[in-house]
Amino acid sequence: MNTAENKKLMQFIFSELSKGNDAPFLEAMADDMQWTWMGSGQWSRTFTGKQSVLGELWSAVRATLQPPYKVVAHRFIADEDYVVVEATGQNTTPDGKLYNNKYCWVCRLSAGKLHELREYMDTQLVTETFQG
Repeated sequence: MNTAENKKLMQFIFSELSKGNDAPFLEAMADDMQWTWMGSGQWSRTFTGKQSVLGELWSAVRATLQPPYKVVAHRFIADEDYVVVEATGQNTTPDGKLYNNKYCWVCRLSAGKLHELREYMDTQLVTETFQG
């Protein structure tokens, strides 16, 4: 896929995520998917392999946020195999706390599949929401 096709795929994925439909996002993940929460604090870590992403990360998202999980993109910047997405979550915890984190996802795609995602987010908000 070329730059325009990669950008179009990510725009479609986020169009669906904004509606609470995570199926296209999960289907686009390659088996060797690697998702990294960037930084050096307690929330920084890497999930290696699609099974780890789904079993550890995505199952935690589903357990800590009321369905549907929503993320709305504000900007897409594409360059060859990379698409950068600025987005904001629109979510609530089971106990009613708003959780509207701001994200920057640097995504690497190949052959129509998402192979790498580096996530930058407000880790202080994560701490306050889930440990405060």
